Amino acid sequence: MQWVKKGLIYCSKGKHGFDNSHCHKPTPLIIDETTIRVYFGVRDANNKTRTTFIDVDLNNPSIIKHIHDRPVIDLGKIGAFDDCGANVCSLYKNKNEIWMWYIGWNPGTTVPTRNSIGLAVSDDNGYSFRRMFDGPVLDRNKEEPYYTGAVDVLKEYDIWKMWYTSGLEWKIINGKPEIFYHIKYATSFDGVDWKRENIVCIPPSNEFEATARPCVIKENGIYKMWYSKRSLIDFRTNPKNSYRAGYAESFDGINWKRLDQEVGIDVSEKGWDSEAIAYPYIIKANDKLIMFYNGNGFGKTGFGYAIYE
Repeated sequence: MQWVKKGLIYCSKGKHGFDNSHCHKPTPLIIDETTIRVYFGVRDANNKTRTTFIDVDLNNPSIIKHIHDRPVIDLGKIGAFDDCGANVCSLYKNKNEIWMWYIGWNPGTTVPTRNSIGLAVSDDNGYSFRRMFDGPVLDRNKEEPYYTGAVDVLKEYDIWKMWYTSGLEWKIINGKPEIFYHIKYATSFDGVDWKRENIVCIPPSNEFEATARPCVIKENGIYKMWYSKRSLIDFRTNPKNSYRAGYAESFDGINWKRLDQEVGIDVSEKGWDSEAIAYPYIIKANDKLIMFYNGNGFGKTGFGYAIYE
């Protein structure tokens, strides 16, 4: 597999007030035969995250057709799991609605952050979303007590399938806590209430590797997953330890074989993605696979795309 990079698409500049910086976790959805809508999280001046989108041309995603000027989902109620951030991570067209699973964020005290997963629904073709609940649909629990992060959701027949980021522990690295996480699997009959059986899909390859933000498609009976992987050590300051794309395959969606050497994309020699390939998300359009991804700074330099034909 070899991806052909097509370049940067969009970087937020604060034009609308709520979007001062970052385009975090680009998550595409095909809206019609000519348009891909790419949702992402942006930060305001107080470092709080809201989700918005741009529309790009399906045949040439470098062409921006529309830049949305407001959040599609705002911060949650004070005291709720998402009162400091609501960042998209998975989308699904469910009959006449669009469902969005998103990361709700609160700042921590002993650790930097607490994340949970919320669920919102749109009935206006994705221009705005309303929360199904004020509380999360996936959170820390008695078996997984440390962290719950980005998910991806597919529906097959009557079963909803979720791959999600789960924290094993907080490790003290250079005197500061860093979350040590990997990717697990859950199922649901309604997309709301999830059965979690501690099924690990993509474990870290060593005690200082984190794997996160899955994206799963199914082709010719094979589940294919792209994800992010990085070191826990100096990943913010050392580009060699920052995010890279990983890849794995499975016949059942549960037991996976890591094939990172076949991922076919790496950092550029210079420019917006010269230090990291972060949060890759893949869709299929017109017999092509399109990857949207962040580069340097966890989305600070915007997002771009690559094509695999």
